[in-house]
Amino acid sequence: MIKTIKKYILLYIAMFKASFIADLEYRANFFTRIMTDILWYIAQIMTFEVIYQHTQTIGDWNKYQMRVFLGLLFVIDAIYMIIIHENLENISEKVRKGDLDLLLAKPVDSQFMLTLQKANTAIFGNLILALSWLFYALHGLEGFNYYRLLWLVILIPCSLMVVYSIRFMFSATAVIFTRSENLQFLWWQIYKLGMRPDSMYNPYMKMVVLTALPVGVIISIPARALLNPPELTYLLWPLILAPMLVYGTHRFWNFALKFYSSASS
Repeated sequence: MIKTIKKYILLYIAMFKASFIADLEYRANFFTRIMTDILWYIAQIMTFEVIYQHTQTIGDWNKYQMRVFLGLLFVIDAIYMIIIHENLENISEKVRKGDLDLLLAKPVDSQFMLTLQKANTAIFGNLILALSWLFYALHGLEGFNYYRLLWLVILIPCSLMVVYSIRFMFSATAVIFTRSENLQFLWWQIYKLGMRPDSMYNPYMKMVVLTALPVGVIISIPARALLNPPELTYLLWPLILAPMLVYGTHRFWNFALKFYSSASS
């Protein structure tokens, strides 16, 4: 077991280094990606800044708490974009072109290779900007206890596992249907629900985004762990949900492969 884990860690390190070297060949991409995401950050920030000119709170969140929420949104989204996004975005293309055949033939888990083969290291600049905004937002909170940041060591990996699992389920449908662009569009609409704090929704909708479509777990629960005294149910739910979803993706992947027809067949 330990040898297997070590093997996969070393394999990922090698793939990450290869991705970094490849990205250095297109250095302008670093700056264009940073500028693109800066515009996205500004759009998200300005949306809520304008809203808070007309109200003191949204649900039970004030302006300064909302800035912390946005900081976590930017940080988690940047990490997701670095590690996972590009790989899942290209699953459909790999199926159509037959590149999936090569991954299935390798002596390692195909889901691992499909998920982590390419890292988008050009996003590291965006991660630095996202962390800067988060600490600026935390500095604006009166009497914030920085020891609460330790909760993020547990909750951010859980958030990444949740967003990965849901996204992978949608992307893996390309193995069954070959073309599943409409389902990918549906994923982005669901993900947008998690890009807003759960306090915005009525109790019924809040329950949906935290359980049935658990995109609310991705940002809202880590933000609440920073802003308020941690509630046991809020902390336990991501710890239970994340490994369940990852296990579910593995089962779904094996199921989807039963429908796969090799591009060479």
